[in-house]
Amino acid sequence: MRKLGIIGGMSWVSTRIYYDRINEIVQGKAGRNSSAPLVIESLDFAQLYRLQDDADWDRAADVLCEAARNCERSGAGALVIGANSMHRVYDRVAAAVGIPVIHIADCVGEAMAAKETSNAAILGTRNVMTESFFRRRLVNHGVDLMPPDMAIVEQLDHIIYDELIAGKASRDAERALKSIITVKQQEGAEAIVLACTELALVVDVDANVLPIFDSTEIHAAKAAQWILGETEVDRSGAAAR
Repeated sequence: MRKLGIIGGMSWVSTRIYYDRINEIVQGKAGRNSSAPLVIESLDFAQLYRLQDDADWDRAADVLCEAARNCERSGAGALVIGANSMHRVYDRVAAAVGIPVIHIADCVGEAMAAKETSNAAILGTRNVMTESFFRRRLVNHGVDLMPPDMAIVEQLDHIIYDELIAGKASRDAERALKSIITVKQQEGAEAIVLACTELALVVDVDANVLPIFDSTEIHAAKAAQWILGETEVDRSGAAAR
């Protein structure tokens, strides 16, 4: 098996999900005694919390680039950034190392294209829902995206930053997400993209009014496939086969 690097800690909750899911897949395919060869660079999320201006993001890019180089020096042959929002600095991170960085949105776009899903609503943090760095990758896979509703953006930011990154999954948050997804169905969405690595804590992915594309699950599955040699990734971050 090949060694994968994970830039994590954003939050520790989602990094745990990546670790668990990747190992579950590897164990299921490679045998009960197998576990995934991983290098995890776990960052202090307090230094990367709710970044605001370009200077903040520039500093975050420096931190992630150094983490990526550490993973590469430790023998990782490919990387994942374990946070949707931090893919805002993906290009800087990918340019800092000589190994491919598997892009979370490309993994989601490929999964949606395989299901012939052409219309969806994104749920995630403010920058993922409102900026182009994530959305354009899905559009490149033929997915038409509904515009963000700023009231929902505010509501999700509260749920994500005040609850989920601390590992809390309240019933109020579960009810809020169910209501949001129902509204999106009524507005014409064919599917929902969970574009926050913790949102599956409060969304029943398998029992909902719309198909749910969970970015964490999809990204982790692609990472496990790479570890097992079942897929290759090119320098753009997309699967080569």
